[in-house]
Amino acid sequence: MKKFFGLLMITMGILQCAVAQDSDGKGFDKSKLFVGGNLGLAFGTYTIVNISPLVGYHFTNVLAAGVGVNYSYYGYDDGFYTSKQSYVGMSIFGRVYPIPQLFIQVQPELNYMWASQVPDNGQNLPELKINQFVPSLLMGGGAAIPTGANGAITISVMYDVLQNIWSPYYHQAVYGFGYNIGF
Repeated sequence: MKKFFGLLMITMGILQCAVAQDSDGKGFDKSKLFVGGNLGLAFGTYTIVNISPLVGYHFTNVLAAGVGVNYSYYGYDDGFYTSKQSYVGMSIFGRVYPIPQLFIQVQPELNYMWASQVPDNGQNLPELKINQFVPSLLMGGGAAIPTGANGAITISVMYDVLQNIWSPYYHQAVYGFGYNIGF
């Protein structure tokens, strides 16, 4: 947890320096701002809902960074237990664009999780309830497909390198599909 907060503080320091030293010398440029995010839904044996808006800034043609918030819900019933996990959290991200259409992304994230696992059909099994903070460090990359003036469809694949057992990304790749709107 201390490493996560250390990384978060270093990243925020870098972002502050980048804003203070904008390459064109004009300071904040509204046209470099973008908003967007991801929305994920799945229904069936597993129910998954994810809402992750973000706001970012293109410091240069190669470097962008920003912040986001997220809410995720995971529910399933395996015949023995009904499980529900909810996460609410915040993240910061940094993107490097080696070419305009491709990016590499690093995204530290801190989520608060509350979860329950309740036995089905009156079975004599233990009930589980957990409430805790869960750090994640997503790393990966993707594509930004331009859609006009300052917009782009984003497609990404990320992996949580911390692999906390309670992470919503534990032992799985995170596939993202979203849209960024520029100003």
